[in-house]
Amino acid sequence: MKYMKKLLFASALLLLMPLMAQAQHDDFGVWYSLGAEKKVNKQLSIGAETEFRTRNDSKTADRWSIGVEADYKIIKGVKASVGYTFLYDNNGESLSYNYDNTGAVASLNNWRPSYWGHRHRVTASLQGSKSFGRLGLSLRERWQYTYRPEKTVQRYDFDNGYWEPKSIKSKAKNVLRSRLQLDYDLPNWKADPYASVELSNAWNIQKIRYTLGADWKIKKTHTFSFYYRYQDIRNDDFDGEPDMHIIGVSYKFKF
Repeated sequence: MKYMKKLLFASALLLLMPLMAQAQHDDFGVWYSLGAEKKVNKQLSIGAETEFRTRNDSKTADRWSIGVEADYKIIKGVKASVGYTFLYDNNGESLSYNYDNTGAVASLNNWRPSYWGHRHRVTASLQGSKSFGRLGLSLRERWQYTYRPEKTVQRYDFDNGYWEPKSIKSKAKNVLRSRLQLDYDLPNWKADPYASVELSNAWNIQKIRYTLGADWKIKKTHTFSFYYRYQDIRNDDFDGEPDMHIIGVSYKFKF
């Protein structure tokens, strides 16, 4: 028991070390999710989830999404899953400038206000898990394909003094998301802690997410999850996400 507690503490400390090294100001947001899962048989289960996220120190709506997923247990400790998610994003405003001969900003050129746009996402995952007494270890590899359709928005041309249409080109992106997670079944407790590290890779590391949380189960049907997550952006040219501190709250109903 003491050994397990020390191992969990050491794992949490390793997860927090990159956060302590951050010197710049990071954004803060809250992620809320609501889901349901139905077990069809011993091997197959299907589920749906909707999520809402905030940004800008939780003062601005960032996105909402709704998705469906199917899990299939291949053998004990190994499962595969496929899913689809519809994403509706609030894209931040954009400013461009005119520069003088020295390279200094001379005046504003164009202003594009924030706008809402949608994306489609398809995922396929393979996860392996193993228990060592009360300690659980799992590794999930997830292929993720996201498509953003072309969209026309309005921007203001300061040089000419009028609004004009601007086309946001369509874009597609493939990402491999690798997540390693530790969890611990606390005796005589309904809340079980976990810690994870997830890397998003698209030929290079795009982002790393460090998470510490707990699942609180009420009987076999209700699960509440609370977590803290730090998002470390390394090279993300798709979503324009910032480094971010996140508080997450979720609820799942199983039937």
